[in-house]
Amino acid sequence: MTCIWVLGAGQLGAMLQHAGQPLALDVRPVDIDAYQLPQLAPNDLVTAEREQWPDTPVTSLLSQHPRFINANALTTLADRLTQKQLLDELQLATAPWQPLAVDTELTKLHQTLGERVLLKRRCGGYDGRGQLWLTANQPADIQDWREHAIAEQRVPFDEELSLIGVRDATGHEVYYPLTLNLHVEGILMASIAPLARLTTLQSQAQQMLSRLMQHLSYVGVMAMECFRVGEQLLVNELAPRVHNSGHWTQAGASLNQFEAHLRAISALPLCTPQIKTLTVMINLIGIAHNTSWLSVPGAELYWYNKSVRSGRKVGHINLCADDIPQHKQRLTQLQNLLPAQYKKVMAWVNQQF
Repeated sequence: MTCIWVLGAGQLGAMLQHAGQPLALDVRPVDIDAYQLPQLAPNDLVTAEREQWPDTPVTSLLSQHPRFINANALTTLADRLTQKQLLDELQLATAPWQPLAVDTELTKLHQTLGERVLLKRRCGGYDGRGQLWLTANQPADIQDWREHAIAEQRVPFDEELSLIGVRDATGHEVYYPLTLNLHVEGILMASIAPLARLTTLQSQAQQMLSRLMQHLSYVGVMAMECFRVGEQLLVNELAPRVHNSGHWTQAGASLNQFEAHLRAISALPLCTPQIKTLTVMINLIGIAHNTSWLSVPGAELYWYNKSVRSGRKVGHINLCADDIPQHKQRLTQLQNLLPAQYKKVMAWVNQQF
């Protein structure tokens, strides 16, 4: 049997492995620091659960395999500089930006991009890490950021949305409904899909992501995070992999994002996902495991078996219901089993119905 090796052995790799079992696919996540090198066969496939990785014997072996899917796309999208350059090349709307060069003057930077400017590390950085806000009246030491970051204009967005798309090697594409997301201090806390009021933006989002995937000859799942400003979407960032904001598909769709990715890269039939129900995904951040979560009807728990520490994603809960009143009732039940900081998260979710 052909093996599908996953570069990275975090929760995304584990969920890919789980999704491969019903398809009789041998999916093997590999830790980037693994001591023992895997034995790859010429016909094996390699995919990734992450777009950045350090140079280790394992990452070198897997990334140089001739059947490493999307190798060129990963290289382009892993660096926020080349990612932004690609968006500009394809004339896809994004926040005004510029590279942070050695000789970039802060005064001119603010003149160009405005009072508040966000620095983002070109590589790495996630869940709010690798970012620095600059304001015109508060000088900051950015020497360590020069040539290693891009600078973006602050976008006064209305909402944060994401689109999960899938493309196979023949060019066939399928999409999930737009997902509404809540971030707190840069960390995704909740996602909701589908929402009827977002359907007017679905075509715009699909055209944008389709242009990207076609240009890159991309195969598999790609996530496009966007800002909604009125009726216009601005691309915030791209993730060439299965994505946290697509976890709701595990409960809310006939074909979840993990199985869709495996089907696409394995040349298995790729059909349009059938949406089962409105689903809310709640990320579990830095909190201890609680078996009482399982007492909430319609709740599906995914625990990552990680050590718990502040700010770390340790699991998620997908919550489904038949109607809005039932959703609200179950959200209240779940809120009573979560720490106090989730009160605002649940209030935000309830406001969307």
